Amino acid sequence: MDLRDYVAALRKRWYIVAALAIIGASAAFAQAHASPPQYRAQSTVFVSIARGATTQELVQGSTFTQEIVQSYAKLATMPVVLDQVIYDLDLDTTSKELAEEITAENPLDTVIIEIDAVATTSTGASDLANSVADELTTTITNLSPSSNKKSAVEVTVVARADPPEEAFAPRTRLAALVGFTGGFGLGVVIAVVRALLDTRVRTAAEIEQLTDVGLLGAIPRRRGQRRARGAITAIDPHNVASEAYRRLQTNLQFLDASSRVRSMVVTSSIGGEGKSTTSINLALAIAEQGQRVLLIDADMRRPAVADYCGLEGAAGLTTVLIGKVELDDVIQVWGDANLHVLTMGEIPPNPAQLIGSPRMAALLEEARAGYDVVILDSPPLLPVADGAILSRLTDGALVVANCRTIHRPQVLEAIDSLEAVDARCLGIVANQVRDTAAHTYYGQPEQSWFARLLAAVVRHREPRQQGYPAAGS
Repeated sequence: MDLRDYVAALRKRWYIVAALAIIGASAAFAQAHASPPQYRAQSTVFVSIARGATTQELVQGSTFTQEIVQSYAKLATMPVVLDQVIYDLDLDTTSKELAEEITAENPLDTVIIEIDAVATTSTGASDLANSVADELTTTITNLSPSSNKKSAVEVTVVARADPPEEAFAPRTRLAALVGFTGGFGLGVVIAVVRALLDTRVRTAAEIEQLTDVGLLGAIPRRRGQRRARGAITAIDPHNVASEAYRRLQTNLQFLDASSRVRSMVVTSSIGGEGKSTTSINLALAIAEQGQRVLLIDADMRRPAVADYCGLEGAAGLTTVLIGKVELDDVIQVWGDANLHVLTMGEIPPNPAQLIGSPRMAALLEEARAGYDVVILDSPPLLPVADGAILSRLTDGALVVANCRTIHRPQVLEAIDSLEAVDARCLGIVANQVRDTAAHTYYGQPEQSWFARLLAAVVRHREPRQQGYPAAGS
């Protein structure tokens, strides 16, 4: 995948990214909002030597104090201090739990100890910080060396804690932003992973990139409309799909300038991709150009041409192949006088044998001699080999790929099956592609979902038009 594919994957699955971002932000905000407030207060104590008669004694005392003040700071989180704090403040906790709410640090090159205390109330935080400072002062005084019953170290509370005005935690906005970022990132990862694992063909452009076989046509499908089955070219000549089938017919004319394609198989990778509909409408488009066309239903597994065209299907291809009737006896004229149809007839028990028989090859030679173009609607390539066998008996195969159901490996496997029997793949017809502005040139432009929703709301609010009174009333 290149950068464009990643962008396309995110545009296609933007709803996943948006949903996870919103969920992440909402969850983080709710969790932060439900958390109790946290207040922090700070008190400061100063450590010094009790006395120094000479300059040398003062220097030695200062050095001694700086070396030992870090150890004094650690006393602030020990039971020797915190047990008395719990007793004084009547706290319902243990010294181990309370130590997690106390922080005592000694700034570099100083004899100052900064005591931070955290509590769920403003006054609780200041009381806790001041109580720890007081008890630390007493403890250090008791533990320091003494001379003449006087401690050699003096500890003074130089800054008592005041109740803080605002809580420092939780930060709901920051939590919501972090949750939004996390959800957004997770959504991007999921969207990209789904794109990497999704092998379905979505657009005609993906088919062009998938294989070297040319894309001869793209049959559009408009959003919200059911798939057009049968002879859409005859029923609705100005439909965008009808114009697409005419473009397919035109592209076939330029496929090979030296040898015009006179017979072809229309097949697909799997069933339900629209090969029968494509066969019928391609035959109609060619017949519109004044050429004599014979459409043969060669799908001996699931024939559909007779039903789609509304023709009699009791006798047809299989009836000719077993020698009961001649070809001309079962060919039916349908619509335009230039279009003749040979339906399938009864479903045989041995389709592969009939399709590969010399009689089938002779029938196709007879058909080519009598018509300008012969089109065979064959079974899909992957389930059975009928389509590949028929492709060798004709000028090649058109492979229909439904952009709503087919996967890339299936398209490649279908083309490989043709190459395996030395059959020619004339090209691919992308079916059910998303309608575009170019496709709507001959029809109403497709509206976005928002435009359709807005139009529905406007129609709902508009007052109903009163009918005109009947004449004479």
